[in-house]
Amino acid sequence: MSAKSIHKAEYQPLLQLLLDIRTKAGLTQTELSALLGRPQSYVSDVERGTRRLDLLQLREYCLACGQDLVGFVRRFEKAITHR
Repeated sequence: MSAKSIHKAEYQPLLQLLLDIRTKAGLTQTELSALLGRPQSYVSDVERGTRRLDLLQLREYCLACGQDLVGFVRRFEKAITHR
């Protein structure tokens, strides 16, 4: 059986990119959570890897940080292929 995605090597660069786009947007977890209509713990859980995002949630997260989903995926692909 395949390992869960949270245990794969590619998961850490994903979490780092999520943190990077939020901080580059100048947003705190509390500010981002307000934009998403979620509690601050939601953003914290996402960034720590204890909560997974589906594609629509990832898109909302990216847009709230001023990043388009396609650009985010390109950065992710670059991060995991240059390891």
